[in-house]
Amino acid sequence: MGMLEGKKGLILGVANDRSIAWGIAQQAVAQGARVGFNYLGEALERRVRPLAETVSAEIVEPLDVTNDKQIDEFFSRVEKEWGELDFLVHSIAFANKDSLKDRFLNTSRGDFHLALDVSCYSFVAVARRAASLMKPGSSMLTLSYLGAVRAIPNYNVMGVAKAALEASVRYLAVDLGVDGIRVNAISAGPIKTLAASGISGFKGILSAYEKVTPLRRNVTIDDVGKSAVYLLSDLSSGVSGEIHYVDAGFSVSSSLTPGD
Repeated sequence: MGMLEGKKGLILGVANDRSIAWGIAQQAVAQGARVGFNYLGEALERRVRPLAETVSAEIVEPLDVTNDKQIDEFFSRVEKEWGELDFLVHSIAFANKDSLKDRFLNTSRGDFHLALDVSCYSFVAVARRAASLMKPGSSMLTLSYLGAVRAIPNYNVMGVAKAALEASVRYLAVDLGVDGIRVNAISAGPIKTLAASGISGFKGILSAYEKVTPLRRNVTIDDVGKSAVYLLSDLSSGVSGEIHYVDAGFSVSSSLTPGD
C-alpha cells in the first residue's frame, strides 16, 4: 500500500506539467491518493483537464481564490462529492510583473494588496473551508521560497507575501492543532515554472544555485512532490508549523561561491 492509500485531497494551483503542484499531484497519486484540482479561467482549464485525466482526478472545478463566493461554492462541491478531506495542498501565488522589476521601495499599494491577497490570504481562506471537512490526522501544505527570509534580487513584494505566508503557517498550525490537523510549508529551491517566468533574471538564479548548492544541482518538481507526500502522510504525524526546505541544501550553505 502507498503512503496516501485511500486518502482524498485537493491540490490547488496546477497550471501545467511544469507546476510544482503537478509534481506533488503525481507523487501523491503514485502513493494511492485520490485527488481534486481547481482551475482559473478557460485558458487554464484547457491545460488542467488533460492533466487531471491522466491521474483520474475526481474533482476539477473553477476556483478564483480572491472570490469568497467561489471558494464557498468550490468547497460545497467537494463536500457533496467526497464528504470529507484528508489533505489540502495550496500552491498559488501571484504578483504583477512590474512589481518584480523595480525597487521594492516603489511597490504600489494596489500591487502590494494583490500579492498578499493571492499569495498569502488565499491559504487562510481555503484552509478555513477545508478544516470543516477534515478529521484528526489530516494535513495542510503550502509552498514558500527562500525570499521569505532573505532579500532575493527581483523577488520584492513576493518575498514579503511569502514571509506572511510562513507566519500564517505557524498561526494556522496553532489554531488547527487542537483539531488534530497539521499545517506545514515546503520552501522549494528555484524551479522553472510558469510563475517563475515572471521573475527578472531567473535563468541566472538557476545557474547560480546549481553551482553553489551542497548537492551541486537544482531541485525538480519530483523532489518537492516526494517531500510533500511525507508531510501529507501519517509518517509526519508529529510535524506541524514547520517550513521544510527542499532546495538541495542551499539554505544552509555558508558561501555563495562554488566549492573547490
